[in-house]
Amino acid sequence: MADNEKNFTAEERDAMKAAAAEKKTARSRAKKTPEEARAEGEADLKAAIAKLSDDDRVIAEGLHALVFEAAPHLVPRTYYGMPAWGKDGKVLCFFQPASKFKTRYGTFGFEQPAQLDEGTMWPVAYAVLELDEANRSFLAERIRLAAG
Repeated sequence: MADNEKNFTAEERDAMKAAAAEKKTARSRAKKTPEEARAEGEADLKAAIAKLSDDDRVIAEGLHALVFEAAPHLVPRTYYGMPAWGKDGKVLCFFQPASKFKTRYGTFGFEQPAQLDEGTMWPVAYAVLELDEANRSFLAERIRLAAG
């Protein structure tokens, strides 16, 4: 067994493999029209969602609809095999399902391009147990702010 196999969980190794495949895919998509790249990203995102457990799938589908409503210009994609949405070729926000790393709750997170800066400290991820109206409203505002 290689050293990295001892240091990383199976889930972490799977995520690293997914990230490597996503980089290769991004290079090939850069040569396509924006419409083609968007359609392929949408297909990848939906395939990632389809693999999720029932609870995670419901949240991921709800988040996908919410992102599309709040910021339709964001491009669907995957990020370490997780559902994500990007802008200018970079991941802006993503859903880390609870089942991905066997955690108690999934999170909806933002990457650096989101620039949600508020003073000297701000949240970059939110635990999501359900998408009720209050949660949808809150996250929609964060998505709009992040997407610019």
